[in-house]
Amino acid sequence: MKCLTVFLTLSLAVPVACAPSDAGEPLLGGPCEDCHVVYQGMPDRIESRSRIAPKDEPGEPLVVEGTVRDVQGKPAAGIIVYAHHTNAAGIYPRAETRHGRIRGWVRSDSSGHYRFDTIRPGAYPNAGIPQHIHFHIVEAGRGLYWIGDINFDDDPLVTDDFRMRLSPGRGGYGLCQPTKDDDGVWHVTRDIALGQGIQGYPGAAPDPASVTGE
Repeated sequence: MKCLTVFLTLSLAVPVACAPSDAGEPLLGGPCEDCHVVYQGMPDRIESRSRIAPKDEPGEPLVVEGTVRDVQGKPAAGIIVYAHHTNAAGIYPRAETRHGRIRGWVRSDSSGHYRFDTIRPGAYPNAGIPQHIHFHIVEAGRGLYWIGDINFDDDPLVTDDFRMRLSPGRGGYGLCQPTKDDDGVWHVTRDIALGQGIQGYPGAAPDPASVTGE
């Protein structure tokens, strides 16, 4: 399944790397709002399959999976993928972090594969912003950076105008085509290209136009 990600233009130049995160990894690719939250509550052991929303969270079940690849296109093992999103009503349920309590981590396996089990998020109420899932990448010894959100191609808020403003972006493509299986579970594939569009990333092309992650 192909995906696309929002790619807006900023007139201001962004730095190649910011200050180190709370865990010591440098922030790559320009400003990153609340990137330090990635480390808050991070478990000691992270598997290749995990949950974002708890099993009892109301909403339509969703599986997000994909393959993490390096700049040569080879599967990359041991990469931490962090994700957070709203509940089914489009709200970030309050918790000890600004990202709310619907959040989780996976670490890519020997084949570069990862999988999240969660629910389909709701759009922000009365905001006109499509449903989305925020993604961050942690590469041990290299850095922390945000990549393009997952959006859903069947979302009514994903208009023709929205699609016209989409372009390949950070970490690969983010607008995904969801499918529903016989058990009523939604599935999307979000492959990740490490360093793609990330300024200062060794061996990767710079990102010519980007906005800060949220």
